[in-house]
Amino acid sequence: MTSYIPEPQVTVLDTGGQYCHLIARKVRELGVYAEVRPSETPANTLKRRKAIIISGGPNSVYEAGSPTVDAAIFSLGTPVLGICYGQQLMAHLLGGQVRKGDKGEYGLALLEMGAREELFQGLSGSQQIWMSHRDTVAEAPPGFRVTGHTGTCAVAAMSDGSRRLYGVQFHPEVVHTSRGTEILSNFLFRISECERDWNPKHRLPLIEDRIREVVGGRNVFFFVSGGVDSTVAFTLCVRALGHERARGIYVDTGLMREGETEFVRSVFEKLDSGAFEVCTAQEQFLSALQGVHDPEQKRQIIGEEFVRIQDRIIDAHHFLDEHWILGQGTIYPDTIESGGTEKAAVIKTHHNRVPGIRRLLEANRIVEPLSFFYKDEVREVGRELGLPEEMLERHPFPGPGLAIRCLCSETEAPVREVEDGWIVPVRSVGVQGDSRSYAPVLALHRSPSSREDLHTIATEMINRLPGVNRIVAYVAGHSPLTRLRVTASWLSPERLARLRRVDEIVRRLSHDSGFDRTVWQFPVILIPAGADGRPDSVVLRPVHSVDGMTARSVAMDPVLLETIATRLLDVAGVCAVFFDLTHKPPATIEWE
Repeated sequence: MTSYIPEPQVTVLDTGGQYCHLIARKVRELGVYAEVRPSETPANTLKRRKAIIISGGPNSVYEAGSPTVDAAIFSLGTPVLGICYGQQLMAHLLGGQVRKGDKGEYGLALLEMGAREELFQGLSGSQQIWMSHRDTVAEAPPGFRVTGHTGTCAVAAMSDGSRRLYGVQFHPEVVHTSRGTEILSNFLFRISECERDWNPKHRLPLIEDRIREVVGGRNVFFFVSGGVDSTVAFTLCVRALGHERARGIYVDTGLMREGETEFVRSVFEKLDSGAFEVCTAQEQFLSALQGVHDPEQKRQIIGEEFVRIQDRIIDAHHFLDEHWILGQGTIYPDTIESGGTEKAAVIKTHHNRVPGIRRLLEANRIVEPLSFFYKDEVREVGRELGLPEEMLERHPFPGPGLAIRCLCSETEAPVREVEDGWIVPVRSVGVQGDSRSYAPVLALHRSPSSREDLHTIATEMINRLPGVNRIVAYVAGHSPLTRLRVTASWLSPERLARLRRVDEIVRRLSHDSGFDRTVWQFPVILIPAGADGRPDSVVLRPVHSVDGMTARSVAMDPVLLETIATRLLDVAGVCAVFFDLTHKPPATIEWE
């Protein structure tokens, strides 16, 4: 395998940021091979690198025990770029001042550039950037000059050109920083004089070699979901090992979409890639989830039930010996958001990173061909494999299924009016400053079909309101927003059937209108907030993304939005329809 990988020109030092590997991937997309290493990597081991990048992270540089770097890296003569926490750490170690900001800055912002700066060569005027921070550099270190600011952040960029040290508070690696690729390119080629030595495409031989290395003489079986990731991973294993050594098992958990099992069966029959069978386990999953309200507990239970089913299937097929290994379609965001890097904060536990799965990893009984790839890269690999577009262009669907789109509540409480809107007492998961947040939802009594730019308003409000990580707009309902009340609820068959029905309506109407081809994913969420005998409400969550690490909430045509809302309100038990206005960060794409 080593013959495929050159010596890294760039090292990304991981301080626990959610986007750490995204930085390395962006560098590789520019044709330069990059590696990720722990933040404390000694400077003397990095002498041969042409560039060093310090990632963002969830901590505060002035707190004891926060991740740091070997300060000697700043004296190597090697160009260093600090991103977000990386800029703060650079300032802190070199004599500047870092303080907690008056308010956070999450999502889109405008960068105003100052004096001419090599890092920003080719850029001018105001630039759209992506922020995710509360701490800020209050004073740049001696020898540095401030090269950019925003309305909230006085030191959004700084540099000491004589020492080739650069810092940016924003994230150039994410797609929503409009000229981020050019900024990284300037750092790599103008400043660091890197050479192009990496082609991110045509990696099939490398992946297949890795599969054969991990699997050895064993056979591999997959719990396939029918989604892009598991289908591509399974097909890769078939190519690497042969049809007779791969088996695919689809588990119908009872948490699937309408018609999902039939669709998956038809896809794998067409692929003719290894043995395939369906295992029906609805009763087992729904029984285990009865009465459960906490989203982390849901994910843990679902993951552990998958492990139990796996053990049962292996036993039934006499696969308990050392001749078999489990395959998974895990991609990189799954491992990062579960705290997969050394210092990364846990945003949410994915079903393929629960303790039972971790034990299999430790026992060398899992192969994950895509664990360092992102969704867009997985699709490219799938195209190289010749998989059909109807499969590759499917919207991502979470492994735990509808369980994490059906919110539950242990208590009962009414919506509460505040200065900016109404607090809906259901909590959703967010990611703010690279850390997990779990906070109530703020509802606005304003239609997203109005002429107001509600997405901009929502971004400003979240930056200003520390106790909220998600804002929704009230679209329509049988009862006014002020009458809604959250009721005690769990994952009952009735509520899951309701969610399955509304999800099917939204998918069909968005497909018929062509809207589904303009977004990356369109989750439909059921929340236990209602009134007058209708206990639930629906939240629409269309987003645009490239890899799931960041996402932008997408506005919908008012006529389509009205049509969807009208149809959803015809479903028994649905009280109101909301529209999620929140980007990622500060909210995750899924609500749980």
